[in-house]
Amino acid sequence: MADRALRVAIVGAGPSGIYAADALTADGAHSVDIFDRLPAPFGLVRYGVAPDHLSIRSVRGTLEKVFDHPTVRFLGNVEVGRDVTVAELHDHYDAIVFTYGAARDRRLGIPGEDLVGSIAATDLVAWYCGHPEAPRELIEDALAHANAAVVVGVGNVAVDVTRVLAKTVPELDHTDMPQHVLDQLARSTITDVYLLGRRGPVHATFTTKELRELGELVEADPVVLEHDLQLDDASRAALAANRVAVRNVDVLAEWSARAPAGRPRRIHARFWSRPVEIVGVDRVEGVVVERTELDENGAVRGTGVIETVPAQLVVRSVGYRGIPLAGLPFDADRNVVPSEDGRVLRDGAVVTGEYVAGWIKRGPTGIIGTNKKDAAASVASLLADAAGLPRPASPEPAAIDALLAERGVAVVDLPGWQAIDVAEQELGALYGRPRTTHHDRDTMLKISRGTPPA
Repeated sequence: MADRALRVAIVGAGPSGIYAADALTADGAHSVDIFDRLPAPFGLVRYGVAPDHLSIRSVRGTLEKVFDHPTVRFLGNVEVGRDVTVAELHDHYDAIVFTYGAARDRRLGIPGEDLVGSIAATDLVAWYCGHPEAPRELIEDALAHANAAVVVGVGNVAVDVTRVLAKTVPELDHTDMPQHVLDQLARSTITDVYLLGRRGPVHATFTTKELRELGELVEADPVVLEHDLQLDDASRAALAANRVAVRNVDVLAEWSARAPAGRPRRIHARFWSRPVEIVGVDRVEGVVVERTELDENGAVRGTGVIETVPAQLVVRSVGYRGIPLAGLPFDADRNVVPSEDGRVLRDGAVVTGEYVAGWIKRGPTGIIGTNKKDAAASVASLLADAAGLPRPASPEPAAIDALLAERGVAVVDLPGWQAIDVAEQELGALYGRPRTTHHDRDTMLKISRGTPPA
């Protein structure tokens, strides 16, 4: 336990950062400033969890209570590394906790990946969640030209993307999606969505609840090829040790036995299928897929059996990765900040006063709740180090505020965010919804300063 009050900067206002703030202020002795480059807090809860998963997104109600603590401040629209450096934060705080996540996509590494119509799931998710930096023109152009889509990956994000592409707008109208997203989806001409997994259904990482939802959509028939469900010895052994996989295979087997209902859309769950090339002249026209199998060591290998799936949209959903932050060490092989017990390491040595939590610490693993325990562990290391932390030169809150003001940074404080929050609820009420997300940064900044949106 620290024997003096600490001032701590947290970089990233997602679940990990907010959980870290909660742990630091539990005894009321310490104060925390949470920085985020976006005008709104909550990170992937706001911009990564599918808007139609209301129960998961409701965790924001728990997270926002942390901002009620009198020694917790929110400083949104501040990008560490651009508006203020890591070294400058050390001048103002006893310690820094980096919780800025891992929000970039992993690449497939195949020819044609950069064709128009090939997009990252991270970008598509950001678009339908209303992220201010989502590449709106790129996404909407891709959707406008698509009759069929291939989603590469069999995790929950891939399932979320597939579900959103296959749902009708009435099935999404209760969500907080921006109105332009719903309008674009209403114009969608997509009739077929292919969900591709390199391995078999036993090895998929989606959860049964998310998978089952795909078979319950109003206008989409699930399609599963019977031979994709045939198990080799290794798959049977893996199935015996995994209850979730058993439930998943049961759902897929039920789908394969269904008679098609003749709905206007189809979801094709395809396994033992890896994309080897995305083809097209100026934009995506199809995906070359190779049939796969497991070798004697359990690794995936191609069988040489090739087919081309006609599609105009490819969504890459094969994982998230962290990115470097100026002034902070980075492990480019693991795409994380190197650390030990939450303490940042540079060349194997602990960096005084620097800590990490969440995905930038451990990689993109676990559920939202995982971050609470993870953040608490990093905070425990910070508090254990408190006696050895040098006092900052300018510890008063007014000092960092003055620095940012001098640089013309339009900081969104907690009252500013609360004004955006109210405006989103008011906008939602116009459409008969609890909330509609404001996606435009300039609009959000105007609202935060008391200027009503046009």
